[in-house]
Amino acid sequence: MISVEKKDGFNVKISRRLREATSHKLDIYLFVPGELGLNTHVVPESEFYHNAIHVKRTYYSDTHHLPLVHSRLASRGKLSSEQYRLSLSLYAYQYVVALETSTREVLNGDEETRREQLQELVDLALGILKRLRRNTPSDDGMLQYYVNIDNYLSWATEQRLLSLIVSLPPGEEYQSVRERLREICEAESAYRDDQNYNSSHAIQDPERMSNKMRLLRRLIEHPVTLGAQVQELGKGEEKLVKGTATAIVMIFVTLLVLQANHVLSHLTTLFVLVLAVIYALREVFKDDLRNTLWRWLRKGRPKWRRHYFDANSGKLVGRQLEWFDYQRVHKLDEDILAVRRANVTQREEIVLHYGSSSRMSPTRYLSGYEEVRETLLLDLDVLSRLMDKGAHDVYRLVEGEVACETVEKRYLVNLVTRQAQGERQATIQRWKIIMNRSRIIEIEAVT
Repeated sequence: MISVEKKDGFNVKISRRLREATSHKLDIYLFVPGELGLNTHVVPESEFYHNAIHVKRTYYSDTHHLPLVHSRLASRGKLSSEQYRLSLSLYAYQYVVALETSTREVLNGDEETRREQLQELVDLALGILKRLRRNTPSDDGMLQYYVNIDNYLSWATEQRLLSLIVSLPPGEEYQSVRERLREICEAESAYRDDQNYNSSHAIQDPERMSNKMRLLRRLIEHPVTLGAQVQELGKGEEKLVKGTATAIVMIFVTLLVLQANHVLSHLTTLFVLVLAVIYALREVFKDDLRNTLWRWLRKGRPKWRRHYFDANSGKLVGRQLEWFDYQRVHKLDEDILAVRRANVTQREEIVLHYGSSSRMSPTRYLSGYEEVRETLLLDLDVLSRLMDKGAHDVYRLVEGEVACETVEKRYLVNLVTRQAQGERQATIQRWKIIMNRSRIIEIEAVT
């Protein structure tokens, strides 16, 4: 299954897990309101792909206890500095991802089991942090790396628990839970102060602290993130098309020049004007012919190839082909239209389609891992620039009186995904993205 959530700014985070060595296919359809006037002239396909689509794959495991990583950390005296950093990054990354996933599940879960889930979440978080701090290294190089990781995990845990306190329903029922969460957050803050992890200036400036922790997060993710190289396809074909179009146009131009020379045998002003018109037509039709041939040749074919490498060994662990294009609603597959529930009022929508087809090699993965987690960040800032910023008044009757309310102008963007692994039946999901010119307001899953 695919999960979608909003991130900072206009970013939409789309996540999925890849395990089997079979082929993995993904299609993402973004239904944009036609009133925005989006088209290939406003935002070309290649520009949207490079600026708005960011793909990252990391090693992932849903196992609660990672025996291999734990044993490596416990035997740190036998590990080199690089091996220790890798093991610690794996440990920290698994914890951070699990913490983010668990807090989201707690908030979206059933009311009846929420207290039990909160209790389990807190116990697991405290146990993992305690286990980490029990194995403090003595080597200076390892210690510096450990300090950075421990600092971030403490801060990330505090931030997640504080977000839970804010998001819990009001009332006395969760008062004891809030008190315990608050005590843990205060303890983590005091722990970082005792260890002198952060300067007083950073502690007093939330923006400075957030930027520092963002850099520490990148430090954690680097060893477990697969390296990627993007190759644009069709360069040789593009040159061939350009040469072919030029040759075809020149054949007709030469024939026209010979015909003009036969009719107007002398070099006159009329002959010069005819030559000028012929060469002007050549420049016009050459580009049109080249563009037409190029679109016909590349239609439906992948435009980019991405190679994935293990960041530690440098081995090739997977390949991926990618597409991106504008499509018309009436040309979409029936299953996509059925999920979108398209009707007459939605025919003016502009459809942005991103597709990928990949095959991974789990046998070349880092020891202890059999699957990867793909995170695709979709930056909708390019759409926000086309939106109107404003508000309008809405009138209604309230107890016999006319009430006027000012509401902001919002736009609805539909996101439909289709994922298929091997010969299995494809899974199709849909989300509503409600946004305005300033931010993404809400992302709602549609069942």
